[in-house]
Amino acid sequence: MRAPLTGVRYEVLPAKATEDKVLAHVPRDVVVTVTASPVKGLEPTLDLTERLAAHGYRVVPHVPARLLRDDAHLKDVVDRLREAAVDDVFVPAGDADPPAGTYDGALPVLRRLTELGRPFTHVGVTGYPESHPLIHDDLTIQAMWDKREHATYIVSNLCFDPRVLTEWLARIRRRNVTLPVYLGVAGPVQRARLLAMATRIGVGESTRFLTKHPSWFLRFATPGGYSPERLLTRMEPAFSQVAGLHLFTFNQIAETEAWRRALLDRLDG
Repeated sequence: MRAPLTGVRYEVLPAKATEDKVLAHVPRDVVVTVTASPVKGLEPTLDLTERLAAHGYRVVPHVPARLLRDDAHLKDVVDRLREAAVDDVFVPAGDADPPAGTYDGALPVLRRLTELGRPFTHVGVTGYPESHPLIHDDLTIQAMWDKREHATYIVSNLCFDPRVLTEWLARIRRRNVTLPVYLGVAGPVQRARLLAMATRIGVGESTRFLTKHPSWFLRFATPGGYSPERLLTRMEPAFSQVAGLHLFTFNQIAETEAWRRALLDRLDG
């Protein structure tokens, strides 16, 4: 379990206090990913990315395809991120409905980035261990295959079921999708905090995804219903197939880092 806890990524929401929380609690060797909102647009994401990068963090902004107006807008975003020395981006389709412009999915954006000379060393795309609300499972795996020429890794969407995660990993490998995978896992989130944040529309992709899966709230609302450590313990046989963990912090950044450090200390001890 130690390796994925060391190669960890923290997903944060671009809220007012996020920068201070990251500076206070997140070591510089932890990758920080910044979500984007269809309500607020890309600007808060880009702004926080620039500020955290200036503090020496490796930052991965989410650049949802459906928030980009056109090729010129994408080029502006690329130039701005490269100026901030960002070398890693995560490109989901996004939830904006209708799209802000000409892109309605991630693949056209990925192709355009390739045409621009691959300005980023690392490019992440989304994987769906559980069924997508609108897309058949086989199509989501086919989409990862289609994106493999342009992407360098996959981040699985939030999942609470180790059996589903393990089976999904096996399925994508059977389909010869060989990109490194980061497992999307919720951190030690306080139930009341999670439920409160999930009602705030537009704060980030992770909370919007939860609102589409109301049964998941039961896992948090029931005492003992969810434990990240228990999930990881049950996932341990599959860790040889993953590059690391993508922890959804829901901006409980101090609590997430304290939990990770405590678990690493127990493993070392």
